[in-house]
Amino acid sequence: MSQKDIMLTAEGLKKLQDEIDYLSTTKREEVAQRIREAREFGDISENSEYDDAKNEQAMLEHRISQLQEKLHRARVVKTSEIATDRVQLGTLVTLKDLEDEEVCSYQMVGSAEADPIAGRLSNESPLGQSIMGRRPGDVVMVPAPGGPRRFEILDIGVA
Repeated sequence: MSQKDIMLTAEGLKKLQDEIDYLSTTKREEVAQRIREAREFGDISENSEYDDAKNEQAMLEHRISQLQEKLHRARVVKTSEIATDRVQLGTLVTLKDLEDEEVCSYQMVGSAEADPIAGRLSNESPLGQSIMGRRPGDVVMVPAPGGPRRFEILDIGVA
């Protein structure tokens, strides 16, 4: 894994911590219970339920380890650090697609929190890279599979 910082909003940090807590407590106990139940079937050398539960346990522990590493490298973007004169992490950006005149808004987040359908755009995505550091009124060209698209930055606020 890369050792670079992972940029998160306060909301993203809480979500990450909540997932670690859930997996480390509730889910870990569920898997342990499945292993105990599978052992009751007798010989574990030919017990597919036991093998499945042990595989699930290994995947769960790997996921917890990944999330803890992410948490260790997390850097939270504080609302007080967010200026609205330029696009940056934590800002809410309103864009206009100059081809179809469609207007949409995105919260700029780090790649760990990205979810374009929910309006959370990664700063590492092609569109995110194109608008980072730009100001209202700027027009950017974004590479796209169907050819480049142009967007105008209409407004920048705090998400």
